[in-house]
Amino acid sequence: MLYWKHPDNDSDFAAEPKKTSDGRDYVAVYDDQEVDFAQAKPKEPPLAAGGGPKKLLYYRNPMGLPDTSPLPKKDWMGMDYIPVYEGEEDEPGTVKVSVAKLQNAGVRSEPTAMRRLVRPIRAPGIAKPDERTLLTVALRADSFIEWLYVNETGRHVKKGEPLFRIYSPDMVKVQVDYRISANASGLRDDRGALRRMENLQIPEAVLVELKRTREPVISFDWTSPVSGVVMQKKAIEGMMMKAGDEMLRLADLSSIWVIADVPEQDIAQIRVGTRAKVSFRAFPNEVFDGRVTFILHELEMATRTAKVRIEVANLDHRIKHEMFADVEINAGDGEAERLSVPVSALIDSGNRQVVIVDRGKGRFEPRAVKVGLRGDGFIEIAEGIKAGENVVVAANFLIDAESNLKAALSSFTSEPPKDAGAPATEKKP
Repeated sequence: MLYWKHPDNDSDFAAEPKKTSDGRDYVAVYDDQEVDFAQAKPKEPPLAAGGGPKKLLYYRNPMGLPDTSPLPKKDWMGMDYIPVYEGEEDEPGTVKVSVAKLQNAGVRSEPTAMRRLVRPIRAPGIAKPDERTLLTVALRADSFIEWLYVNETGRHVKKGEPLFRIYSPDMVKVQVDYRISANASGLRDDRGALRRMENLQIPEAVLVELKRTREPVISFDWTSPVSGVVMQKKAIEGMMMKAGDEMLRLADLSSIWVIADVPEQDIAQIRVGTRAKVSFRAFPNEVFDGRVTFILHELEMATRTAKVRIEVANLDHRIKHEMFADVEINAGDGEAERLSVPVSALIDSGNRQVVIVDRGKGRFEPRAVKVGLRGDGFIEIAEGIKAGENVVVAANFLIDAESNLKAALSSFTSEPPKDAGAPATEKKP
């Protein structure tokens, strides 16, 4: 056996078994069947759109090597070079792949388009109280606790609800001073004593009673200034509390903070006001809506993460402090449309990013691009392609490999440059 030839084209040969573009096997040629190349009829040139034959440009190597000839010739195996007509030549930088190979590899293309991209950033978080709602209940004078109405941590109190009953010698004394000044001045110059009682935050109900009866109120109830939950309780019935000592700590739990640890490389994508979804392990089937309200100004040195504060509504008080949370922040503007392609279209080798542009009729062009935001399975193309161009989204590595092989063969077979450093020949006189 000498070689294999195309079943329909006597001028198309191969040194090894192969198939035609429609899947048929090349025919084996033995010694007694060798074709007389001198008498072989050349293939009829294809017709142009106007009806006449297409212009013959050159002959190319039958094995795919980047070697062309202006005249018919044979390669070292005796195979005829294949004629290339006008419209069939390869454009610089393009790769031509047969239809059969495209179908077998599952090559698929999609057009580029303008899309709104939102990139989800996932991070762990912990529920914390809203620091803006924390309130300490403390007295401005030494006092004794006669009765403790709120005697347990975690109890919910309403604004104006009595917390405890106190007796304070200093508060009684200032009431007496007020009465004396009022009696002495005929109720015309009691502003100094009244201001001292206000500075001690004596309840309004005590002042009303004092003005009505002209008698100091010895012990009275201290009410809650806000509605909230008792987070800490240091007051004990019967004990004396010094001025400024924290008796109770209250917090409004209708909203809570989730502090998320966001990796350093993702911080630039997050803005105050960005929406977030929060889920807790205690409520695996629920998602709570939140919004980024603050990004702390320093990173954790050990983990290289930044603290991002997310505010979440908690009207039913189901979310408990220190609960673990899983946070998903919708990074990116989500409003401006960006030219994007499916992520599968990008070939990223680390030092270059390439997409394969489908030029049609089995022609493909590897093109370097600059990428931007990623999200929702798409990636922004900032530079390199235009809207509407088709890019390969499946089996693009096959075409990239073909392109690299073609470039390597072209470099291997090209004529080496002349040595510019060779000494010039000396002219003889």
